[in-house]
Amino acid sequence: MTTLRDNSTLPEALRFQSPAPLVDIGANLTHESFQRDLPEVIERAHAANVTTLILTGTDLLHARQAASLSEQYSGVFATAGIHPHDASQWTDTLGQQLAELHQHPGVVAVGECGLDFNRNFSTPQEQERAFEAQLALAASSGLPLFLHERDAGPRMRDMLHHWRGDISDAVIHCFTADKDTLHGYLDLDLHIGLTGWICDERRGHHLQPLVKDIPLDRLMVETDCPYLLPRNLPAKLKGRRHEPALLPWIVREIAHWHGVSEARLAAASSATAQRFFRLPSLVNESADARHL
Repeated sequence: MTTLRDNSTLPEALRFQSPAPLVDIGANLTHESFQRDLPEVIERAHAANVTTLILTGTDLLHARQAASLSEQYSGVFATAGIHPHDASQWTDTLGQQLAELHQHPGVVAVGECGLDFNRNFSTPQEQERAFEAQLALAASSGLPLFLHERDAGPRMRDMLHHWRGDISDAVIHCFTADKDTLHGYLDLDLHIGLTGWICDERRGHHLQPLVKDIPLDRLMVETDCPYLLPRNLPAKLKGRRHEPALLPWIVREIAHWHGVSEARLAAASSATAQRFFRLPSLVNESADARHL
């Protein structure tokens, strides 16, 4: 088992440290690919100075798992919601179960929820119904929203505009859209989450000139692991699985395009995340003291 005491055997990409503590606002650590080595994954994250992890709950099962992990590990929190892909499963009972989960001390946001008109695994009508219900849950709980949107910007903005006075705050997780969509969200005083998509020269280049348009107090960073492995790593990783320890590489890319130092970008994004999710003081401790 790899620990902070000896990381010399790790690939170079996993030995890169952030100059300031980071908050990964979107890590899918309940994914099956992390079952075999989750403690080591969290240790490597802490070694890279990624000290706070928010685990994404995309359905009731995974949200409950994420909440349970928040009880086991220091600096770990959770979101709880129904992804638009699974919106067809929405029922009033499911809404009540989520509302109960939102009372868990480790749950810091409603979501991942929203609209995805790209794949339409659930119909647009089913997605809007489930999203509307979760907007109501956010309004009643006071928790911020962790949002998913693909090819649904105008409708997403319409629905958020209607609810904006009732919800505390919202972040567009893994933003990949265009300038007009970005400014529409910023005009609603929303936050923007950026991932390794910006490191992908094949499909993320359009984001690079947009980064400067995002105020630092509206910008947060995330891996969305195990997906979206950054393409700016010094070498390919065995297995190609993304993990929180690689977040500093994403921060490096965002800082370059924003025109600020990595240290400033790291500190600003973490301060924004701490305020947005109402987190306690950022964890900054050795990773081998990982359990509460």
